[in-house]
Amino acid sequence: MDIKSLKASAKEPMQAFCKMCPVCDGKACAGQVPGMGGALTGSSFTANAEALRFTRINLRVVHGTDDPSTKFSFLGCDLATPIMAAPMTGAKFNCGEGLEEYDFVKSIVKGAEDAESLGWIGDTANWDMFEAGLKAASEVKRFVAIIKPRKDPAEIVKRFEKAKAAGAVAVGIDLDGAGLVTMRLNNQAVSPKTVDELKYLKEKAGLPFIVKGIMTEDEAVLCAEAGVDCIVVSNHGGRVLDGCPGVAEALPEIAYAVGGKLTILADGAIRSGVDALKLMALGADGVLVGRPLCWGAFGGGAEGVATFIKTYTAQLYQSMIMTGCKDVESIDEKVLF
Repeated sequence: MDIKSLKASAKEPMQAFCKMCPVCDGKACAGQVPGMGGALTGSSFTANAEALRFTRINLRVVHGTDDPSTKFSFLGCDLATPIMAAPMTGAKFNCGEGLEEYDFVKSIVKGAEDAESLGWIGDTANWDMFEAGLKAASEVKRFVAIIKPRKDPAEIVKRFEKAKAAGAVAVGIDLDGAGLVTMRLNNQAVSPKTVDELKYLKEKAGLPFIVKGIMTEDEAVLCAEAGVDCIVVSNHGGRVLDGCPGVAEALPEIAYAVGGKLTILADGAIRSGVDALKLMALGADGVLVGRPLCWGAFGGGAEGVATFIKTYTAQLYQSMIMTGCKDVESIDEKVLF
């Protein structure tokens, strides 16, 4: 399997949701939510892609790095790569035909495990889909569960407990989903959270606690004050608010403000290992990949997902040689032009 053949195989089952554009930048699928697109004009999705495209890096060849290490330690998990699988749900509503929720999530988490990475799962307003995802995730050694930021904290904690029982190594909330209309329509109102509410959820988590969807320096500082273990710099793939900056634009100030105080991950339009390198040079400790792993799952199941992660990791390895980075901890601002 390779990426080209996987995308070709995924084209038919995903044809109603994804055009498999040569450049995946959110322009052709703008406004297709549910689906693979970005909200309204798609500008936030496009901003993610363009911010990465316009980030330049320095080629360095006078050094002794010829076999860098891509090993990554994340919240107590030793991984072969800092490239992990983003939390995704609703395969039939957002991606394509042919994969039930269990099969889709199993492809993601098993593929990530086979690539010596870590799969993340999400949740929706549909309890049966959440349980199907948990069942799939429970069949691998470890996973991360991200829960919608329901207004009722008891509903979040209930799902934390289910995830812990299934074997999650960390839990969290995707605050970038705090305005999702679909949740409200299903009588599961979501909302932003105060620092005190984050502290409460951190206490109830009983595992490392993650907040996904931070896009400003001040809110990153508030997460650190709340004792959050990890933040994900993310605009939800451009799917929740039009007009946002790209993640690569927002990341440096956030990293400057809270780097070293908590783990920083980033996602948003990563389409290669070089994109991963760029985000890490801008301040992320590791990254999450979303849409490409949908192509992998629909094109080749768990093997397809593993192929994407392994390919991106190999690209990261090569780019580390060519920028003089001996390990992932060495990827910093010196990489940037």
